[in-house]
Amino acid sequence: MPFDETKEWVCAVKVGTIWTEPNSARDIDSPGISNPVLLGEWLEALPYKERLALCNENRVQTQLLYGEPVLVEEIEGEWAKVVALWQPSKKDSRGYPGWIPLAQIQPAEQADSKGIARVSSGKAQLWDLQNKPLLVLPFNTILPIVSEDEVFYTVHTPHGKALLSKAHAQFAPSVEQIPKRTVEEAVVLGENYLDLPYLWGGMSPYGYDCSGFTYNMLKACGFIIPRDASDQAKMGEEISILDSSLWKVGDLLFFANDEGTGPVRHVGFYYGNGQLLHSHSTGKTVEILVLAGSKLEKEICAVRRYAV
Repeated sequence: MPFDETKEWVCAVKVGTIWTEPNSARDIDSPGISNPVLLGEWLEALPYKERLALCNENRVQTQLLYGEPVLVEEIEGEWAKVVALWQPSKKDSRGYPGWIPLAQIQPAEQADSKGIARVSSGKAQLWDLQNKPLLVLPFNTILPIVSEDEVFYTVHTPHGKALLSKAHAQFAPSVEQIPKRTVEEAVVLGENYLDLPYLWGGMSPYGYDCSGFTYNMLKACGFIIPRDASDQAKMGEEISILDSSLWKVGDLLFFANDEGTGPVRHVGFYYGNGQLLHSHSTGKTVEILVLAGSKLEKEICAVRRYAV
């Protein structure tokens, strides 16, 4: 069914997964496509083989955070073909494309916004106006502010007006105007997720993939970069891969098969002292890796730098 492609919709669950096709989700993925979404139950029940298939069988594209806007191109049964507007991609000039359960999105309602609140903690409680718990919001969730007092931002959400503690949120005039911080601070933020299991397509503290990790840590520091590693490798200032003494903490290091000659397949932050902070791969976790002697050492294909 064709749809009004000019009207924005928003993610109505704390984390919504964008799939490659409507039939990409399997029976075992049911908790991850529901509303309310049962992320913990879904990921805990995914054996290694089924988790790896999210990547190897090209099932998952990316994820949305609560309140994140999409354009709906088409509705097919219980699924919607969408474009994630805040996730730049070469796949679509408007944003990142894919399919999401219709139950996990809803039409956006206009709010008289006085700026935005970005969740700055790993996770933060969202409260209803009676101060009862409504939803747990993941890091980097962004919601319009309609008013504030000394303790709370009143934010506009898919569930109506709600309260978000200022202790767990950062104010910004808009998504494009999140205050710029140094890339070294992005690395410090990334350390908060050490030991977090990798998730293909992951964009939240429930699991990041490699480029979702770099995208989100830099976004929190005011840098809007592409969603995928291959696109990220084309942005920022190019730094020589031949002289590691030129690399600085927070530079993005990119890796490719065939000793760096193939397509970009991985990305992480340079941590200094010959080390890499990255979300490794399925079955592994966010870690700090000594590059010397590792497989990745021979696969470096690009280094890019972002600066305030």
